[in-house]
Amino acid sequence: MRMHKIIKVLFVCIHNSARSQMAEAFLNTLGGENFSAESAGLEPGKLNPLVVKSLHDIGIDISKNKTKDVFEFLKNGKQFDYVITVCDETSGERCPFFPGSSKRLHWTFEDPSSFTGSEKEILFRIAKVRDSIKLKIEEFIKINK
Repeated sequence: MRMHKIIKVLFVCIHNSARSQMAEAFLNTLGGENFSAESAGLEPGKLNPLVVKSLHDIGIDISKNKTKDVFEFLKNGKQFDYVITVCDETSGERCPFFPGSSKRLHWTFEDPSSFTGSEKEILFRIAKVRDSIKLKIEEFIKINK
């Protein structure tokens, strides 16, 4: 039996309420046993209910997820192969450095919490962000197989 290395990934955004939660869910769903993803925020907030709905619409349930603080992972000495920020550039720079050999990547996605309009309009924009994150995750999986 061949042992394979599980690639551990931490996705970070501001509130851990939308983008990092979606990225974590996609990598854990699509990456199979080769990947282990977690997510956290610089200032953990509340899970965005419309993001929960948007993922539910494509068969992924994150309704039981909690928002987590990136600094708790740091304090507990958690090690990751990749720390990927999924917020804007300025916020990504606030992400702490994890000791060890973490590779840092930055992927920019619009923040669903900033979307305005009717629920239908917001869900439409969230679906675009969700689908962009999914594509990026699929690309990441291919590169890291």
